[in-house]
Amino acid sequence: MFAFKRTAVQLAKAKLHRYTHTLALLETNGAKLTPGSLSTITAAKAINKPITALLVGPDAKEAASEVATFAGIDKVLIQSDERYAHYLPEQVSPLVVSLLKDEYTSFVVPASSVGKGVLPRAAALLDFQPLSDVTKVIDSATFVRPTYAGNAILTVKSTDPIVMTSIRSSAFPPAEEKRSDAAPVEEIAPVEEIAPVDTDCKTVWVREELMKSDKPDLASAKIVVSGGRALKDKTTFEKLLNPLAEKLGAAIGASRAAVDAGYCDNSLQVGQTGKIIAPDLYIGIGISGAIQHLAGMKDSRVIVAINKDEEAPIFKVADVGIVGDIYEIVPELTEKL
Repeated sequence: MFAFKRTAVQLAKAKLHRYTHTLALLETNGAKLTPGSLSTITAAKAINKPITALLVGPDAKEAASEVATFAGIDKVLIQSDERYAHYLPEQVSPLVVSLLKDEYTSFVVPASSVGKGVLPRAAALLDFQPLSDVTKVIDSATFVRPTYAGNAILTVKSTDPIVMTSIRSSAFPPAEEKRSDAAPVEEIAPVEEIAPVDTDCKTVWVREELMKSDKPDLASAKIVVSGGRALKDKTTFEKLLNPLAEKLGAAIGASRAAVDAGYCDNSLQVGQTGKIIAPDLYIGIGISGAIQHLAGMKDSRVIVAINKDEEAPIFKVADVGIVGDIYEIVPELTEKL
């Protein structure tokens, strides 16, 4: 019986480790970290605890060599089982929970579609309250986050034993600082070997259809050109926005109204239910500026709005407003560029 008991020293070490470590679930695109994951590393460093990075899926081993070189990363855990290839939250959440139960007091994940799937499930399994869309870290338990589509800013403090947060990537710069020596990389066992869970997952991966584009990625682009419902149809949307975006080296975005009308793919939606971005330059063309759209782009460094309605709400947040016909202004602007 006594063989299974920890000594006082072992318990003290375990407690010290538990209260000084953050687990960061990072996403990869191939063997590279996503922009949101790089920003998550920056936010995790602000919590001021050693960081253990968790990488899952077939690309985990290849990506680990890069992750291990970032300053602040204390250790890299990888689980390269094929079942984690597509980040199904029903598969990833039990793995996260099995790790959090024993060692960590902080958990961070990008506020991406993956993070929005994993964070609430893992928090529910542990019966903790997650804090989503964090835009500032005050200390290890206190954070700033927006609410009411960004119209109110909250400072919140968690009293849970494990503080679970998702990080809004537009609020934190991507990690760049490297450490002098690489952090250790450790392969962990599949979840059923380290914790008893229900493995009868009823969610299966069927397929994905990705929009291929030669333009910059919307989530990390420095310049974004967005179109709204006023562009009438898909042909007009592309004809008006693509030449301007090409001249500027910009990504293409859209309002929800434009996406719902079929002008472009829904991966280009900017707003509360789309992508939250903060480029150096945001040009809104034919976008009225509904509160849900403004929540996704109002942190941009410079906002240019082009709209024929001088009362459009977007002009209230715009640094430069041009009132007029977009079918005259945009081609002229493109030509002069």
